[in-house]
Amino acid sequence: MRTGLKLLLITLPLTLSGVGFLAYTVINKAPPARTELAERAIAVRVITAKPFEITPQISGFGLVKPARTYAAIAQVGGTADYVNPALQKGAILPAGTVLLRLSPTDFNLAIAQALANIRAAEARLSELTISGANLTAALEIEREALDLKARDLERAARLFKGGAVAQTTLDNARAAHLAQRQKVQNVESALALLPTQREVQSEQIAVYRASLDTAKLNLARTELTLPFAARVAAVTVQTGQFVRTGTTAAQFDGVDAAEIEAQVSVADLRRLLRLSLPMNSTAILDPASMNDVLHNLGLRASVHLRLGNEQIVWQGSVDRISDTIDPKTGTLGVIVRVDNAYTSANPGTRPPLTKGMFVEVNLQAPPISGLILPRSAVQNGRVLLVDSDNRLRIAEVTTSLAQGDITMIASGLSQGDRVVVSAVSPVIDGMLLETTKDVALMAQLAKSGAAK
Repeated sequence: MRTGLKLLLITLPLTLSGVGFLAYTVINKAPPARTELAERAIAVRVITAKPFEITPQISGFGLVKPARTYAAIAQVGGTADYVNPALQKGAILPAGTVLLRLSPTDFNLAIAQALANIRAAEARLSELTISGANLTAALEIEREALDLKARDLERAARLFKGGAVAQTTLDNARAAHLAQRQKVQNVESALALLPTQREVQSEQIAVYRASLDTAKLNLARTELTLPFAARVAAVTVQTGQFVRTGTTAAQFDGVDAAEIEAQVSVADLRRLLRLSLPMNSTAILDPASMNDVLHNLGLRASVHLRLGNEQIVWQGSVDRISDTIDPKTGTLGVIVRVDNAYTSANPGTRPPLTKGMFVEVNLQAPPISGLILPRSAVQNGRVLLVDSDNRLRIAEVTTSLAQGDITMIASGLSQGDRVVVSAVSPVIDGMLLETTKDVALMAQLAKSGAAK
């Protein structure tokens, strides 16, 4: 009884008092202060779209080879009497150097024989001239004798008709007349053959003279000389060796110029040509017609050789386009010519452009001007812009050139537009931006886009 009384008189009133105080406090407490939500701006880096000059260029690789080569091929056979001691692999010889002399004995004999044949034929021609004069005189005598025989025959016929002579006398006179006519005919035939014989003899003299010219030409061919300054690439003949006709005694590489057939992408070359062509012109990809177009495009070429950390550069010119496309790589060969490949060398500092070097060729078109952006700022043909209210706008653009880390915008962007160059995620059209101008990137674009 005591416990229930305590619960009723003490515990219950205290509990009710606490509940009432809590209810009073909740009812009379001031409401929480409200915080207004504000739009948060995203920090981004921007650049201002400006036009710069850029030099379109493409690169390819290839092996160096001489622009001219020469094979010293023996046009006649014979024993090598003389071989130039300087004819050694790697040696550079000037133009006109005597390389090899073959034995001239056989060719001197051929010249002597041809001269003898000419003299004999000329003597025979003189003999025919004298024979013609003799036959002409003999013909005159034989014709006079024929006239006598004709009168004898006429007289015998009259006497026979008058019965003064026998038939035998008439027949003898007729036989003598016929015999004389035969002699006249023979002399006339001999005279008629003389012009043909003289013509045949003249042609024979021409043949002998041609043989003489051939022998003299072959004698001159016994000496091989170098037509232009060149470097010896190979030697296959020695003194005393018999050299057959058609044998290659030595091979040479010209030192005045070198060529590199650089393999480049057909698409890249087409783009470079399009940018080089005048307005409203089209690039022709027919290799046969490209050669005529190339020289009028103002293309520049440079050849780069990397030796460790050092790079050596030669200036060249685009000479022509290869006639075929490599079926394995799908690339097209652009042949670049470098003049003074050897004369510009400096021992220990600048090596000559030697056959077999693997080099990089850089082709450059004339500079063009346009709006330049970092390549990373263009994603799937879109760029992010900042409008006058500092809100994000998405613009569709087309590019005309992508080179290295930069790209040129053809349409969809205007000069002065602010372009976002930092990553934005998520990309929401119209979102508020807090912009910071990227001065360093602008300077880098100006340097990268500047015409070289």
